[in-house]
Amino acid sequence: MPTDLNPQKQHMADESMVRTLAAQTAAIWPQEQPLLRSYGLPDTAAILDAGCGTGEFTARMAEFMPRARLTGIEILPEHVAYARRRYARLAPRLEFREGDAFALDLPDDSFDLVACRHVLQSVPQPERILGELIRVTRPGGRLHLLVEDYGMIHAWPTRFDLDGFWQRAMNAFVKNMQVDPRIGRRTWSELHGRGIRDLAVDYLIVDTLRTPRATLASIFEAWRDGYAASVAELAGMSSADARAHFDDIAACIRDPSGYAVWQVPIVSGRKP
Repeated sequence: MPTDLNPQKQHMADESMVRTLAAQTAAIWPQEQPLLRSYGLPDTAAILDAGCGTGEFTARMAEFMPRARLTGIEILPEHVAYARRRYARLAPRLEFREGDAFALDLPDDSFDLVACRHVLQSVPQPERILGELIRVTRPGGRLHLLVEDYGMIHAWPTRFDLDGFWQRAMNAFVKNMQVDPRIGRRTWSELHGRGIRDLAVDYLIVDTLRTPRATLASIFEAWRDGYAASVAELAGMSSADARAHFDDIAACIRDPSGYAVWQVPIVSGRKP
């Protein structure tokens, strides 16, 4: 049977994903912006956001670089429509299109910066997407990959064994959806093997010291609403139990005496 290259499409289309993407970008952008500035992109850069979702990052980039031209590619038509409505003020300099990151309908060597965020951990065969991202990057252009790793989430104090919960959930998703929820730790090697230069891995520390607690908690509450039922089914636990584990993390974050951290790897490099 052919592999489903978008096994989480029902999760991505759920209304909770709009909240997820908004909260994640709000939490991550303050640390991501200085990293993007360090790339020394030309003012009139051509920028691609592959798998742009609802356009939260793409729009921030358009405002951050007011002379750049940006293209957001997204497979879900409802997200494309949402982004076009919400960020119409930035058109035509910012364009959103339906498209598939596995087969980008774009010419070779087209973009000064190619970003791909929150995508590679959610799909099988992420190496195919990496190949497409490299193909459309100009020689000398930059890759900017936010590649999640679900072994890098910690919270204390909690009622449950959250390390055990993540391990159980990750194993279930690997088995049933053929994805790699730890791809964040191996992306450097994947790009190194493809000849990408000036490789770096920067960890954005999204925690209760650097991020408003309400913003950070809302990420896990949105994940709960979008994923708890699937985690329960795939990992062989009750829906109530799965939701309770997500709620446990959110409660720790909202508790002024609690500490939680989500380490977010960003792998970057230059196409020779």
